[in-house]
Amino acid sequence: MSKKVLIIDDEPEILILVKSRIDSAGYDGITANSGKDGIDLAKSAKPDVILLDLLMPEMDGYEVMKRLKGDLETEKIPVILFTAAPPEEVIKKGGQVMEAVDFVIKPFDDKALLFLIDRISAMSSEEIMD
Repeated sequence: MSKKVLIIDDEPEILILVKSRIDSAGYDGITANSGKDGIDLAKSAKPDVILLDLLMPEMDGYEVMKRLKGDLETEKIPVILFTAAPPEEVIKKGGQVMEAVDFVIKPFDDKALLFLIDRISAMSSEEIMD
C-alpha cells in the first residue's frame, strides 16, 4: 500500500503539479484547496505526511498547523511547510510552526521535495518527535 501525502494549498496549479510529481514517485497524493478542507482530510484520510502552504486565504497555514497539532487525531502526522513566504517570515513566526518537520520554499526542486518526503515518510512518529 502506498503512503499518502496530503497537499494543502489554495493554488489549483500547485495542487495539480505537486500531486502529479508525488503520484509518479509512487505515493498516493491527495489534495485540499483550503485549510478547513485540509484539516478534515487529515482526520479522514490519515496521511503519512502533510505538505502545508502557509499563505492561504480564510485560514492560513499557521492556523491549520495550530489546529492539526492541537488535535489528538492529527497531532503526530509530520508536516512539511510548503510556501512562497520568505524564509525570514517563516522564521519570524517560528513559534507557530515549530512543530513542522521541515520547510520547502516555492518554487521547489522536485528531487529535493521527494527526498524530504521519502525521508520523513520512512521515519516513525517517535523518531520525528525527537
